[in-house]
Amino acid sequence: MASLSPPVCDFGRPAIDFDLPGVDGRHHTLTGSRGPRGLLVMFICNHCPYVKAVIHRIVRDTAELATLGIGSIAIMSNDPGVYPEDSWQNMERIARELAFPFPYVFDQSQAVAKAYGAVCTPDFFGYNAKLELQYRGRLDESHRETAAATVRRDLFLAMQQVAGSGQGPAQQIAGIGCSIKWRE
Repeated sequence: MASLSPPVCDFGRPAIDFDLPGVDGRHHTLTGSRGPRGLLVMFICNHCPYVKAVIHRIVRDTAELATLGIGSIAIMSNDPGVYPEDSWQNMERIARELAFPFPYVFDQSQAVAKAYGAVCTPDFFGYNAKLELQYRGRLDESHRETAAATVRRDLFLAMQQVAGSGQGPAQQIAGIGCSIKWRE
């Protein structure tokens, strides 16, 4: 399992449109996912130890960001044929068990992950109200283990700033995660 870090934020890069099936039985689009003050697009999966270490924090932070007008969506782009834990049924189960406050959608063709330039899980893309990229960094200091409860909430604070000013922080620390499992 290769660990990768995504590149630094390409400020102002526009969000890419998508239309993907969600575990809630609906299709979700870029426009339908955004909040009045921005959007957080997350590439996650079920099997990754990095995601498992922070998933409860992702749920907490996205619920709080919704109160600030930031919409969120989680996209699973891995090949479940190679990683069965990332299957549709397991996506449904995880979203239900953890009461995801955001849509959890499947990028079966992997075209959305490629268009966004996603490289790992988790990989976070934070957009302002104009859907211009303002954050591409880590959730917090967690890696394959959950960091202490007192660590700085990098993603939350950055998106709080985006909600208030439309701009993300100039200094961002890259995230880390498992490589996306691309189809052959």
